[in-house]
Amino acid sequence: MLAPPKTKRQGRATTHRRHNSRLKQPEVLGNRDFSTVVVAWYRQHGRRDLPWQNSDNPYHRWVSEIMLQQTRVVTVIPYYSRFIKRFPNLKTLTMGPIDEVLEYWSGLGYYARARNLRCAAEIIQLEYQGIFPDSYEKIVSLPGIGRSTAGAILAFSYHKPYPILDSNVRRVLARYHAIGGWTGHSKVENRLWGVAEKYMAHEDIGDYTQGMMDIGAEVCLPRHPRCSICPLSNGCKGYSQGNLEQYPGPRPKRKRQKRIVLMVMVRDPSGRVLLEHRPAMGIWGGLWSFPECPDGSSPEDWFETKFRCQIKIANQLDSVQHMFTHIELEIRPLLACLTGTVLALDSLDCVWYKLDMPIGLGLPAPVRRLLKQLEDYPI
Repeated sequence: MLAPPKTKRQGRATTHRRHNSRLKQPEVLGNRDFSTVVVAWYRQHGRRDLPWQNSDNPYHRWVSEIMLQQTRVVTVIPYYSRFIKRFPNLKTLTMGPIDEVLEYWSGLGYYARARNLRCAAEIIQLEYQGIFPDSYEKIVSLPGIGRSTAGAILAFSYHKPYPILDSNVRRVLARYHAIGGWTGHSKVENRLWGVAEKYMAHEDIGDYTQGMMDIGAEVCLPRHPRCSICPLSNGCKGYSQGNLEQYPGPRPKRKRQKRIVLMVMVRDPSGRVLLEHRPAMGIWGGLWSFPECPDGSSPEDWFETKFRCQIKIANQLDSVQHMFTHIELEIRPLLACLTGTVLALDSLDCVWYKLDMPIGLGLPAPVRRLLKQLEDYPI
């Protein structure tokens, strides 16, 4: 169990100790001592109740590591549990339709991860007879798996000593050695990889790897780090200097591009709504969404030209905001109804979806919310 939050009196004492600690250089731990301290801390304080920790199965570890890329543990847990229940092994993932795979990923974001997961599963089935490879070179060659993810799979499932460098571990090592600059810059990243390799445990690699992850996630927080309970604080240069929140350096700011899209929510006389399959590349690649009317076009004219049938705009719903890493998206939904023959979908990548039926398709979160709103609008 981690210690409870500090009282104001405790907080002042910590600040005083930090001030005094600036008078001496930190006693940076040696390679073996560093890993020993991390392993000992993990065995007493680390997380042991995460659902993917119940097994050394490399498939389970792989799925969890892919989901955890750019996503917090608390968000991943319910998605992981549902995904593994539906796709418990490589064979079921390979046999599952990509639309269903994306449906179970819907809401988790960064959908290229799910497509790469499915693609990599097919490669493992074809090239490795359905057995997850146990060599770094083979694992890192699979779609969607980088150096850190490969290292985590090898450490947890095969107990092989490979370093990791996820965002939490980057922060711990950058502060420990007072390494400035954004960790995405190649020079900074290469230096951190060197440090990660130096401290890597050659025994108890699984406990060491999870310990480093847990120290970053539970103790060495981006804001208000809990240095008083950190097992590495005595050797931490950032802590000794009293400015550890300066490490690592911030990511260079990029201005978000604003984009407005008109989504045409067309319903047929029975209340079904038209959904269109999005291209594999681009925003929400491979998911299903409402047709998007190009900027400057009349929705009625554009729809007739593209889908060869007529619609009538009935209402404009409230705009929906959605943030991507580099895009600020404003969705302006237009509610419409068919005024002629129901659209034939034989030659189009579209479906008519009935609101009270299971979806069975991968949908972006804003589209799910808009579908829910449609239930409040009579035909």
